[in-house]
Amino acid sequence: MIPSAARVKKFRKLLKKRRIIRILEAHNGLTGLIVEKTNIKRHGKQIEFDGIWESSLTDSTSKGKPDTSIVDTTSRLLSIQEILEVTTKPIVFDADNGGLIEHFPFTVRSLERMGISAVVIEDKIGFKKNSLFDVNNQNQDSVENFCEKIKAGKKSQITKDFMVIARIESLIFNKGIDDALRRAKAYLQAGTDGILIHSKMRSPEEILTFANSYQSFAKGRPLVVVPTTYNTITEDQLEEAGIKVVIYANHLIRSAYPAMVNVAELILKHQRSSEADKLCLPIQEVLNLIPS
Repeated sequence: MIPSAARVKKFRKLLKKRRIIRILEAHNGLTGLIVEKTNIKRHGKQIEFDGIWESSLTDSTSKGKPDTSIVDTTSRLLSIQEILEVTTKPIVFDADNGGLIEHFPFTVRSLERMGISAVVIEDKIGFKKNSLFDVNNQNQDSVENFCEKIKAGKKSQITKDFMVIARIESLIFNKGIDDALRRAKAYLQAGTDGILIHSKMRSPEEILTFANSYQSFAKGRPLVVVPTTYNTITEDQLEEAGIKVVIYANHLIRSAYPAMVNVAELILKHQRSSEADKLCLPIQEVLNLIPS
């Protein structure tokens, strides 16, 4: 655990030092530790995750709730606190659409005070549903209104280190790349510290096309992607396209669920736990996992 002020700065420092930043989701203290500690050797170099994504989807799912903002900000701040207590890496917070303009500054100040490095807000309005699932009953916010939200968030932060990142949903709503680029220019003008461009296509082509045009006016502000559906593209290819941050947004909870169901079914089938042992961490390793 490190002081909040020092932690906030870490994301901006990484943006200056690293060619591409890889971020993995965590939804509690244990998954935070996995992001913190996991590393491998690749081509003679140590590879690890650079930061943590605290997602509304995985936080809600871990609590058995739908991703419809039913888990409120107060509850999510408790989840963040669990992660902060056992990790040192910068955290990027998924704030959905940021709520009302009048409320967003309070969220920014709370996150900054805790030591969060950045908040991502999306330009959607209406009943909240995950973009990869359904956008019925949702619309895209007006450029003018969303720009005001960005300005309110930036005006409320205390330090220059905290970042507000604007997530553009134009491709999700099938409005095309030109609309996404128009919004990106406006949001940058309003003061956003970076752009997250979202897509649910299986191919990365529209993302790469957007990235190519974005570089001409980005003025050094990072482009962020979440390649959940177009996941055959590599980090090297993303970096070559000028993308600075890649978020693996839901993979720990998606991998944990089938493993736990498998163990539960084996216990029911055999009426004992012996057959499930091969899928479980040895109990001694569980006890040693968290230093006392």
